[in-house]
Amino acid sequence: MWPDAEQVQDCLNRARAGDERALDELLARCREPLRRAVGLRLDPKLAHREDASDVVQKTLVEAHRRFREYLRDPKMPFTLWLRHIAQDRIIDTHRRHQAAGRRSIDREQQEAAAPDASSVMLVAQLMDQELTPASAAVQRELTQKLQEVLAELDEPDREIILMRYYEQLTNQEIAAMLNLTEAAASMRHLRALRRLKEAFLRWTRDEGPSHESANP
Repeated sequence: MWPDAEQVQDCLNRARAGDERALDELLARCREPLRRAVGLRLDPKLAHREDASDVVQKTLVEAHRRFREYLRDPKMPFTLWLRHIAQDRIIDTHRRHQAAGRRSIDREQQEAAAPDASSVMLVAQLMDQELTPASAAVQRELTQKLQEVLAELDEPDREIILMRYYEQLTNQEIAAMLNLTEAAASMRHLRALRRLKEAFLRWTRDEGPSHESANP
């Protein structure tokens, strides 16, 4: 879980007052939720080549370097600022690997991982129980398609889906992250979920999973 607003503000106030340990404490609190956020956004093709922890470490080093600049002009909540730095590092990582080692990356991608619990639960919600993915093969195909559909969403829609269903953030936490009112965050979530569902169900109607989906 990301530190709450009071914890963040306490650390920021102490840092402004000259407490050199405050920033280290704040970044330590943010490390694990940041690692989760980065892991969700790294291209799965790079899973065997680039560790989310490496991106997180680069993010924290840069945040430490730019912290005084942030304190002078905090245009956004600290955790959102930290996520923006991480997003820039993710983009850099993707660019570095875009051409280099493409063939070996593709070979690694052929070894598909089992669907994660968050994807399975989201698929079940999107399909409204129209289809029960009983077999592992069907679950894998549905969750893989879900990732493809997610990747095609506009960035604001994709971000709020990742925050809500994969990072398990509450609406209140998302509102704070995005500097929105809770009502606005809720409306944005519902709009993104509707667009995701429409795109996903369009695929199930037009193509659908290629494996047998009947219960054994």
